[in-house]
Amino acid sequence: MNDQQAKALHHEIRACTICADQLPLGPRPVVQFSPRSRILIIGQAPGTKVHESGVPWDDDSGDRLREWLGLDKNAFYDPEKVALVPMGFCYPGKAKGGDAPPRKECAPQWHAAVLDMLPTDRLTLLVGAYAQAHYLPGSRRLSMTERVRRFAEFAPFLPLPHPAWRVRMWIAKNPWFSTEVIPALRDRVIQALRN
Repeated sequence: MNDQQAKALHHEIRACTICADQLPLGPRPVVQFSPRSRILIIGQAPGTKVHESGVPWDDDSGDRLREWLGLDKNAFYDPEKVALVPMGFCYPGKAKGGDAPPRKECAPQWHAAVLDMLPTDRLTLLVGAYAQAHYLPGSRRLSMTERVRRFAEFAPFLPLPHPAWRVRMWIAKNPWFSTEVIPALRDRVIQALRN
């Protein structure tokens, strides 16, 4: 896919109103990609801060994710390097205990078109349980913790926990994440960006 087709797909996604009636703040799809994105990060859905700014991962969880990756904001927000594609492109609203799950309409409607235009040898990070359930359906019997612990089994995907504030407690209980997964993740990020 060329740049013109990518621009047209961006425009089409940003104009999407498929689930507008279900969105408490209205539609504002947030996505970033180019035909040359070497890393694909599939997350959950924008929170209120990201909905306001229109910038993916523009919050504390984004800061934490960039730290894990070893990327600064310039690299992270360069679509030539990183594609940011959530499971739900718009803020889904609140639910008990936090934000509602990503809307189910987005991934079937848009993911194939976006993924088809990306390099086939990209690094794909599945951030959080929703992305992992969708892209690793054979691993549903595993907990998110087990998928992350066994990350090497899921290539070309690399499952990660969601970097929300609650993850600090999870990391404290699972120190292998910092000693095993983060170094491997950073190595893969470096390799992906070299290609």
